Amino acid sequence: MAYRHGVYTSELPTSIVPAVNTTAELPVIFGTAPLHLAESPADANRPMLCYSYDEAVKAFGYSKGWEKYTLCEAVYSQFALYGYGPVVLVNVLDPSKHKESKENQSITFTGGKAVIAEPVMLGTLKVRALGSGEPLKRDVDYTAEYDDNEELVITALEGGALAEKNSAFVSYDALKPDQVTKDDIIGGIDTSTGKSKGLETIDQVFPLFGLVPGLILAPGWSHIPEVAAIMKAKASNINEHFKAMVIADVPADEVTKYTDVSAWKNKNGYTGENEIVCWPMVKMGDKVYHMSTHVLGVIASVDAANEDIPYESPSNKSMSINGLCLKDGSEVIMGPEQANYLNGQGIVTALNFIGGWKCWGNRTGCYPSNTDAKDAFISIKRMFYWHAQTFIQTYWVKVDKPITKRLIQTVIDSENIRLNGLVAQGVLLGARVEFLESENPTTNLLDGKIKFHTYFTPPAPAREIDNVIEYDTSYFSSLFG
Repeated sequence: MAYRHGVYTSELPTSIVPAVNTTAELPVIFGTAPLHLAESPADANRPMLCYSYDEAVKAFGYSKGWEKYTLCEAVYSQFALYGYGPVVLVNVLDPSKHKESKENQSITFTGGKAVIAEPVMLGTLKVRALGSGEPLKRDVDYTAEYDDNEELVITALEGGALAEKNSAFVSYDALKPDQVTKDDIIGGIDTSTGKSKGLETIDQVFPLFGLVPGLILAPGWSHIPEVAAIMKAKASNINEHFKAMVIADVPADEVTKYTDVSAWKNKNGYTGENEIVCWPMVKMGDKVYHMSTHVLGVIASVDAANEDIPYESPSNKSMSINGLCLKDGSEVIMGPEQANYLNGQGIVTALNFIGGWKCWGNRTGCYPSNTDAKDAFISIKRMFYWHAQTFIQTYWVKVDKPITKRLIQTVIDSENIRLNGLVAQGVLLGARVEFLESENPTTNLLDGKIKFHTYFTPPAPAREIDNVIEYDTSYFSSLFG
């Protein structure tokens, strides 16, 4: 060390660590997208973070055919009806796999225009004046654009090779969304390339965007028991550190009576503590939605009103719907008796009783077989997951630091300050963190392991409010004197 003479200062790291902000309800939605209508088509099986409707449509396209292109329902609901982002979208419709190649198909021009009704990938389109001729040049000999009916219109340009033609020949690849199966949603690891597909890509979200998945959906697919089972499994172990909730649907074509929903739910294993189970479907105008997409919208609006802290239940909050229905659109009429029966079986529905249409139900799928409050209430389960992901991200920088009294006290002080703040906000009824000698034996300390113990109590939703009303005859005395 150099010779020093005088007064010097230095700095130490702050002993209080500020908490990391998290996106409590970040939804990751799996499905199929009309890539042929996208301006800049996203890669299949790659998560894409979208903050707006325009951003989502640019990457994935938009089609009115929601049954074929299931991501469109979620994009429209989340951005157009509820107006909340971001969302992570994963399209499993692979243009290199789910396609049909067409060669030398004849088209006829009427008024200089020819129409192809199939979902043509524009990058594969080749137009020839003759079946054996050279491909013509786009924007020189013709233009090719989709119209409002989602049909491809080929227009012969003046002065081009098709200007005087009544017909031409086209070759192209057409998307085949009907080739997508539950196995594509479930996904896995491609043995030939080592790349993740389908639900396996959930582990890519945090490395790609630095955001932890909070909710996992697959509207149009989550009613399939095998898909829902993998959704639950993946949600319970993300990157070996995080956990998320699943929002799944009970099929509203196979199950058409509210009295049959519970039996189907239990028979098919929709009983997870990390699972929000929904029935039936819902309407808004002439559009039919899976209820899972609207429950997502309600959760997003509630979390946004609470500074992204998921301590409040989505139940009894407004839904942007005007009816309940089955898959075929036939109306379902639900009164409090029927809705409460479903709630008592761990099923979330919607109710139009007081104040318009509301999401109705506080329980996760594990109820009523599991009544532990931390597992059975949606809001409390989400608070446990939210606290865990916040703790992990906040103190990751402390991993591999020397185990000293300063390290332990820094975590305790920082966490207790944060928890006390949440208590002051009314987010928690009470909370504290401790470092217990009984949970940190010498053998663990020698092995570089330390364990903290957090005690905290998120408030339960007031699902039942009673008022005992009594006729009090003593007030007859007010009639006299």
